[in-house]
Amino acid sequence: MWPFYHRFQEDKMEDNRYSRQQLVPGFGPEAQKKLSQSRVLVVGAGGLGLPVLLALAGAGVGTLGVCDFDTVSLSNLHRQTVFKTAEVGQPKAELAAAYLRALNPEVRIQVHASGLKPDEHLRDLLTDYELIVDGSDNFETRYLVNDSCALLGLPLVFGAIFRDSGHAVLLHHPDAQGYAANYRDLFPNLPAPGEVPNCAEAGVLGVLPGIIGNMMAAEASRSLWEGHCIYTIRFVCFR
Repeated sequence: MWPFYHRFQEDKMEDNRYSRQQLVPGFGPEAQKKLSQSRVLVVGAGGLGLPVLLALAGAGVGTLGVCDFDTVSLSNLHRQTVFKTAEVGQPKAELAAAYLRALNPEVRIQVHASGLKPDEHLRDLLTDYELIVDGSDNFETRYLVNDSCALLGLPLVFGAIFRDSGHAVLLHHPDAQGYAANYRDLFPNLPAPGEVPNCAEAGVLGVLPGIIGNMMAAEASRSLWEGHCIYTIRFVCFR
């Protein structure tokens, strides 16, 4: 009797955890099942990556990869509110993974705490997932991830912030005619060093990454459970 009762309790807990989103018209148990079988890699566990990870873990995405090799700094804390003052200097990926496992033990969390380079390791890393979310904070990584996803045919959700505005977009996801938008359609070339200031130089409002990160998570989760692309390119902005 005990194994059956234990399984019943687990099923009941899962039903309760996701019950509110399953009430949304067009979602339901089948969409939840698709999310539970999905594998998503989030590049960057900072201002943008953290809210993406929290939202996808809460929604029940089956496997989440956390890719970041940075450590927490004091200047991160006004916008990366998962981290604590006592954790300054500690690795972001490991801290984020621990938080996510506590948030939702049903989600499998994989940590990738090394930098990305254009080699076979990157190919192997990306192809272990079905959707990539880029929350990185530098152009070199953005173009590397975009170009790799284009070559591998992997859908990519990209987001960026600047001072008090930001945007999110779903790329490399074919429409009904088979066309898939590319980051280089929007920004063809890598900016010259110093041409575009980063957050340390230009500043950023603390609330902004959470807004854009959740927009990115919405684009990612919808593409996973809908399984198709409605728009040739969907560019969502906030200001």
